[in-house]
Amino acid sequence: MPVRVNRQLPVIQGVRWFNLGVLIFTPAIAAYGLWSAPRSRETMIFAFAYYVFSMLGITAGYHRLWSHRSYNASTLLQLFLVCGGSSAVQGSCCWWARSHRSHHRYTDTDLDPYDANRGLLWTHIGWMIFKSDLRSGKADISDLQKDKLIQWQHRWYFSLALFFGYILPTIIPGLFWNDWLGGFCFAGALRLTIAHHSTFCINSIAHYLGSASYDDVLTPRDHLLSAILTMGEGYHNFHHQFPMDYRNAYLWYQYDPTKWFIAICSKIGLASHLRVFPSNEIAKGALAMKLKELKKVQDCITWPVSPQALPVVTWETFQDESKTRTLVLVAGFIHDVSSFIDNHPGGKNILLSSSGKDVTGSFFGGVYTHSNAAHNLLSMMRVGVLAGGVETSAETVLPSQRLYISQRSKGS
Repeated sequence: MPVRVNRQLPVIQGVRWFNLGVLIFTPAIAAYGLWSAPRSRETMIFAFAYYVFSMLGITAGYHRLWSHRSYNASTLLQLFLVCGGSSAVQGSCCWWARSHRSHHRYTDTDLDPYDANRGLLWTHIGWMIFKSDLRSGKADISDLQKDKLIQWQHRWYFSLALFFGYILPTIIPGLFWNDWLGGFCFAGALRLTIAHHSTFCINSIAHYLGSASYDDVLTPRDHLLSAILTMGEGYHNFHHQFPMDYRNAYLWYQYDPTKWFIAICSKIGLASHLRVFPSNEIAKGALAMKLKELKKVQDCITWPVSPQALPVVTWETFQDESKTRTLVLVAGFIHDVSSFIDNHPGGKNILLSSSGKDVTGSFFGGVYTHSNAAHNLLSMMRVGVLAGGVETSAETVLPSQRLYISQRSKGS
């Protein structure tokens, strides 16, 4: 389970009015459209397609290409993604990637711009609409500062965001099937509202909902719902462990349409040098977490006393003690089976008649080959170790059985 530190909310120093305006008026326009605008089938299909365009601009572009450099993209694909990212109206790619690199470098600390320890509301939208005393940690964006396309988008971001975010999705339905209002309300505002909060879920619920599949020190988690909401970004625990991998979903059947999009682009020559983390190292991370879970189960189980903690008992003492309670010797260990007499499947007389005797041979197949459960149960009844072990009184054990008994004792 990821460790969370309850931190106080930062000191609010002001409001980012532009961001707040976008996050209020855009859903308000969408709500108006849902209430009063006619729903054109063509507009709804276009709105969904434009939503995918916007989300890919963020997931395949802003995130996996420019924030993590997980693959190389052709000029045509870069133009497509930078326009898609602009249509999502989430800031310029340069600004977005800088914040995201800082988030990865300082995850769950005061220098993380969307530190999950400050609560869902803060990580979802609070950090974007409030000015605070928090400062993001440094991140190297020298590659983005040298990228002409990214710098062009950064300079003209507001114009590009207005055009691709609102004007273009309004014009296309208006010109082609005369649905100006539907284009503005649905392809523009509703699509943008859903894209906003779907992307914001990467910073919020992807750090709260799901499992820590590869590491439980930090808050990112893996969950199918998060993946559905974020076009495949919901396998966030994997991503934070292997951020340079172009995939968020390592397994082929896990939902990650962004991974599939990049793979298809690679097949048709629009993307190359897709980076993947070595499968062997990924398997190590998954195994480590499974072993941790098994260790938790192991710690909840009562185990027999360690052989080193048991008293060493002579054969004579064993004989004397067996006159007052039912003791049997198996593979060098003395067991007090008094409490099990009435529950013994073979009847109480077998145990009573065996008190003070070495029944190793009988237990290991001379009379009956006992199950693994019987071995486990018997080990919980150990009260001592015979001085000299099996060799002192194992005359009744067949030579062919001694190796097996010796190995069993060493493994106990």
